[in-house]
Amino acid sequence: MKSFDIEDTLDQLTLSEKVSLLSGTDFWHTKAIPRLGIPAIRTTDGPNGARGTRFFNGTPAACFPCGTAMGATWDVTLMRTAGELMGKEVKAKGGHVLLGPTVNIQRSPLGGRGFESFSEDPTLSGNIAAAVIQGVQSKGVAATIKHYVCNDQEHDRMGINAIVTERALREIYLKPFQIVQRDAKPRAYMTSYNKVNGTHASESKKLIMNILRKEWEFDGLVMSDWFGVYSSAEAINAGLDLEMPGPPRLRGFQLMTALNSHKVTTHAVDGCVRNVLKFVRDCSRLSILENAPEGTINTPETSKLLREIASSSIVLLKNDNDILPFKRDKRIAVIGPNAKFAAYSGGGSANLRPYYTVTPYDAISEYSEHVEYALGATAQKSLPQMGRLLRTIDGKPGCTMKFYKQPPTYKGREVLEELVVDNTFAFLADWSHPKIDDSLYYADLEGTLTPTEDGIWDFGLAVSGTAQLFVDGEIVVDNLTQQHGGTSFFGYGTTEERGSVALKGGIKHHILVEFGSAPTSNYKLPSGIAPMIGGLNFGGFPRIDPKAEIEKAVKLAKEVDQVVICAGLNSDFEAEGFDRPHMDLPDSVNELIYAVAAANSNTAVVMQSGTPVTMPWISNVNAVLQAWYGGNECGNAIADVLFGAKNPSGKLSLSIPVRCEDSPAFLNSRSERGRALYGEDVYVGYRWYEKTRRDVLFPFGHGLSYTTFMMADLHIHKDEAADVLNVSVQVMNTGAIDGEQVVQVYVSQVAPSVQRPTKELRGFTKVVLKTGQSKELSVKMSLKYATSWWDEEMDMWITEKDTYRVLVGDSSANTPLEGSFEVDKTSWWLGV
Repeated sequence: MKSFDIEDTLDQLTLSEKVSLLSGTDFWHTKAIPRLGIPAIRTTDGPNGARGTRFFNGTPAACFPCGTAMGATWDVTLMRTAGELMGKEVKAKGGHVLLGPTVNIQRSPLGGRGFESFSEDPTLSGNIAAAVIQGVQSKGVAATIKHYVCNDQEHDRMGINAIVTERALREIYLKPFQIVQRDAKPRAYMTSYNKVNGTHASESKKLIMNILRKEWEFDGLVMSDWFGVYSSAEAINAGLDLEMPGPPRLRGFQLMTALNSHKVTTHAVDGCVRNVLKFVRDCSRLSILENAPEGTINTPETSKLLREIASSSIVLLKNDNDILPFKRDKRIAVIGPNAKFAAYSGGGSANLRPYYTVTPYDAISEYSEHVEYALGATAQKSLPQMGRLLRTIDGKPGCTMKFYKQPPTYKGREVLEELVVDNTFAFLADWSHPKIDDSLYYADLEGTLTPTEDGIWDFGLAVSGTAQLFVDGEIVVDNLTQQHGGTSFFGYGTTEERGSVALKGGIKHHILVEFGSAPTSNYKLPSGIAPMIGGLNFGGFPRIDPKAEIEKAVKLAKEVDQVVICAGLNSDFEAEGFDRPHMDLPDSVNELIYAVAAANSNTAVVMQSGTPVTMPWISNVNAVLQAWYGGNECGNAIADVLFGAKNPSGKLSLSIPVRCEDSPAFLNSRSERGRALYGEDVYVGYRWYEKTRRDVLFPFGHGLSYTTFMMADLHIHKDEAADVLNVSVQVMNTGAIDGEQVVQVYVSQVAPSVQRPTKELRGFTKVVLKTGQSKELSVKMSLKYATSWWDEEMDMWITEKDTYRVLVGDSSANTPLEGSFEVDKTSWWLGV
């Protein structure tokens, strides 16, 4: 596309056009001004893949492992390669801007979006994020780092006031953004929904103008999170360039009013417009048209890389008696709620329609001919989607969805759109049709269900709108006349209303869901606001006897040589819009694990979750893998590690506490009368557990291997003039197979003038070693980053004259190598 001069274009814009550029036009696009050659730019979610422009029935995409999984690779080289593929995926979707990555800190294990972020540690988070962004932007795509800042809990997220000390803000929550700004220079920042110390992030001059632009010298675009603008004048004056999504809610006419009343100056508006123009010009160099078609790059190369990332993220937490890797020629039982279910992603804006998914059961079956299955237990917050169990009336896989302008009672209503879907979750916030001039519409979901055996089936409907379910013409679930507020659809939806009916095995049963969009509901949010979006989640499952299912699993476990239990959470439990109420596994999963482990000592548990869960049975099982949400290739990655095709090399990107009550933010992770006191201060994650001497189940950085390693010969070199701290060690693979090891470097100040964490991660590197091979590895760090803390009196970073210990190992709890260096003079600094 033809470029344009920023200042010349700014001079030619009318005031109305300037204002129009400061908001999106729809859910994903910026405003075009054709007469001046200013194109529209397309954005796309998100942190673990490029969804494209549609939540509902979107173009299939590569789904990457979740953020905590990518953090668990501890591999910046692999993450840059992952970013390169993300950039390619964005372009395939006709996009210019990726809305990611997410670098918020998991101060609590219960945070609903904790799975999106990389780590509880700002150094690990910042370095992994920088690598991803470097990869994305190497393809010409703009990365948008988010959410700036302290969007660390979902409860009351648009109103909550995060009360945080300046030290914690700087040393923990802003630090990953600062590292990324230093090393990767993202082209956009997205502000968080919440307040920080009394001011919404999107209205904070301190965060946007003072820290980001002046102190860190950022010269790109600052955009809001979606619907995260709460004012016209205040946000403009703080330097928030772009309100998303469109059409404008608090700009447009309201901004013109603010200009006319002199609450906003034309100078302030011009500053924001200038940033938008620069961003648009830079993004338009991709030469992607505004309405470019959305495509795919579902290639063997894509699958291979996704498989490598997922398998590299898996953490071997425990492997007593070396029961792993499993043997292919032995009989294996695959048991558990996630065995035949691909838990590929958490929920919310991170979720997308994957090219494909692979279940653990299917992948394990590719390795062994001796595989048997038992459900054992369910893990359901809402009933599973029905799409793959249904058939259309004419026998195709899935079900038919028809959209209408009129309700079901209207005779002869016109079908606006008809399609076959294989997913009965429909988030319809961005669905539109030329014949719908408002948000009022209706849809029917229709198909047949043929159970394999007689039994009671439970069905459920959660909506943003209204819905009723009919089975063979009889109403089974009513989410029309009785509705209750819930957490579905980003908190705008209802709870799941349920009903049950007896179905006959081998018989086709007619299924019909009649749905109405949000305006058909009389339900109001607690704030009194009517939901603005539309959505339908339809699920069903045959009713089981939990005790009988466990007995079946135990019987099978006794008959085989080795057992894998596939357990954990899914996108119903971890998603944008709500936090988890506790760390426990759902339903009767714990009871299943106890019983099966007692029946067969060769039992391995594969845990899929984005954040920690309690493991009360940990001493009863011999092996545990933390497999996260592994994206498209989640099942293959799990099987690769189980059977030894991949030697596990992942290290925990966050601590796993024994119980939730031990975690640092346990008492203040929710909004209480509109505030969350960050009372743990700088003691987040392992910093808390070490300072308070609390035991953890598994420490930060922990991860076993099928081989063994030795570290020795620590050397430390300091160059204050060049701002370099270089730590080198010799690492040797002392085991029988090839493997990968992570060298973790922690620094501790001996006699600080304020309380500081016991030690803090300051650098790391990952190495591949063949059996018997030895390598000298160097970890190069910024000396000031390695030693500094935030001096609240001086409002600057300070490196004190003191002795600093260097501790090197393979987890925060195992640092056998120790040395030290001296800083001879106290100094202060600002910037990146």
